[in-house]
Amino acid sequence: MSLTNASHIAFRDRQLLATGNLLAVATAVKRESASLASILVFALDSGRQLDLDLSGSDADLQQRYGEVVESADSSASAANIAAAAKPGRGRGRPKLGVVGREVTLLPRHWQWLDTQSGGASAALRRLVEQAAKENSAKDAIRQSQDSAHRFMTAIAGDLRGFEEAIRALFACDKESIKRHMASWPADIRACALHLASGIFPK
Repeated sequence: MSLTNASHIAFRDRQLLATGNLLAVATAVKRESASLASILVFALDSGRQLDLDLSGSDADLQQRYGEVVESADSSASAANIAAAAKPGRGRGRPKLGVVGREVTLLPRHWQWLDTQSGGASAALRRLVEQAAKENSAKDAIRQSQDSAHRFMTAIAGDLRGFEEAIRALFACDKESIKRHMASWPADIRACALHLASGIFPK
């Protein structure tokens, strides 16, 4: 099974059972109801393990997880997209998509922000944008490491070479990761390397 364009994966007994969007994976898992105890579901963007609510009919699953379906002829998908795109009412500048949240700073920080052009909010936005650009490469590596670590811990924590593979992951040592995972089931190796791909040079 290909991980290309997949957002979620499901494993049964350490073998890849399904890949795709959340609805597709949930549907595949529901069909395996006799062995649900041995099935693990993960989000590929974070490596987090998910607990799915598989109760009800296929229509219930569609309503519950259908927001991830990208089908031009799906009325449920169209309704979800329209609902998601509908602008909400509230404070701030909605045309810019500004979201208001509480920020706690020391008095000297507020004093400095009050002297900046455009006020505190504009200054904070500039600082965040600058930090995001300067740290984008490091952030991508860290996120990839965290995602792979979550997945590997959940599904391979008792496999031979696990601790060594984790150390190699945080050392960004691709060859050592592959060497320590050599005896792991092929599907687990493939998904772990997929999740860790952000730490490897392009």
